[in-house]
Amino acid sequence: MPGDSQSVEWFPARIHAKLLHAACLAHTAIIYTRSWCANSAIARVRLAGRLEQARAEIALLREELRIKDVRMVRIEPHRRPFYPATERLAILELKASRGWNTATTARMFQVEPDTIADWMHRIHDVSLLRTPEPINRYPAFVRHIIQRLKVLCPAMGNRRIAEVLARAGLQLSATTARRLIRNRPHSPSGFPVSDFNRHPSVVTSRHPNHVWHVDLTVVPTSGGFWSAWFPFTLPQGWPFCWWVAVVLDHFSRKVMGFALFKRQPTGEQVCRFLGQAMHSQRARPLHVICDRGKQFDCAGFRRWARRKNIRVRYGAVGKYGSIAIIERFMRSMKSEWTRLVLLPLNLRSMRFELGLYITWYNEYRPHQSLSGMTPMEVYSGVDPPSITARAANSALPIMELVVERFHGRVPLPIVSLRLAA
Repeated sequence: MPGDSQSVEWFPARIHAKLLHAACLAHTAIIYTRSWCANSAIARVRLAGRLEQARAEIALLREELRIKDVRMVRIEPHRRPFYPATERLAILELKASRGWNTATTARMFQVEPDTIADWMHRIHDVSLLRTPEPINRYPAFVRHIIQRLKVLCPAMGNRRIAEVLARAGLQLSATTARRLIRNRPHSPSGFPVSDFNRHPSVVTSRHPNHVWHVDLTVVPTSGGFWSAWFPFTLPQGWPFCWWVAVVLDHFSRKVMGFALFKRQPTGEQVCRFLGQAMHSQRARPLHVICDRGKQFDCAGFRRWARRKNIRVRYGAVGKYGSIAIIERFMRSMKSEWTRLVLLPLNLRSMRFELGLYITWYNEYRPHQSLSGMTPMEVYSGVDPPSITARAANSALPIMELVVERFHGRVPLPIVSLRLAA
């Protein structure tokens, strides 16, 4: 029939858009299903939801690798970029860890089996481990410690590594750490220094609990909000994201409290959250700095602040760095934690996971603006661990790196050094 022929011709022209719509619908449906499983009273259902989420994440990562591998396979073998010596050794280590044979290893890394076999035959050849000559006088074990720390904690930058090792008893500069890391990628630099503190109208924090910052942020539960249909975004609410409220002390950078919301909180909810934070910390700030969000720039919030004898200071609209302290914490929280783990859809589980990061941030993470001290040390007035100074030609005892995981969470390292036996 004529109508059938027209529909057959029309369908292939729209198949690509239909595929995207189907994928978005499936993504939306599965998030709602996971939210139901996460809040089920049956333990088996909750575990099944977590297992499905992990399997889906693994499947998506494998699809990403497949797409990247297809592009490399299309290049002729002799035209593909060569693996450097350090990557060759890493490939052989992964081969041993996974139990792959030569053919499987070659297929996984788009090289010829004879190439892998040649690397295995030359395992004692120094060319596999050849690196630029170090330009400092630190012993080889220090270089090994820094490189292993970079592998185990890739989110750490050069300055963070230097501060962590200084707290563990080994002093070296950030530039030395960068040289010892050599060609390994390091984390991008942080925000540029803002001139906000030089503004004449800004309150300078002189002691703990003098100035607090408060802000809200959205944490997606499944990567992002893009959708294939109008308005081309998913709703910014549970189960697609969590709303997180954080209050932070300016002087010590300590997180004084946080709260989770399934929807964008109201001004009344924010006031209740701040009151709970002051009650739990047994402290009250003299000033609170926030943005011009509708939760803060309202009569109810200002009335609550007057009752508590707190002065509200608003960041400049459109000015970069006006609330940089709290924004920098939000960036760290997302890059070091929420984007590296599978976020739960259950409120209690999400509160526990976020509480782990904040506890680690306050007690174990050295802060660059605090000269390597942790927020809890500055807030409590506790001296940091002693730092062992080293002269240019002095000898160091042989030490080994010990990296523990806070509550077993891989992105939250606790670093220490101990004398080798």
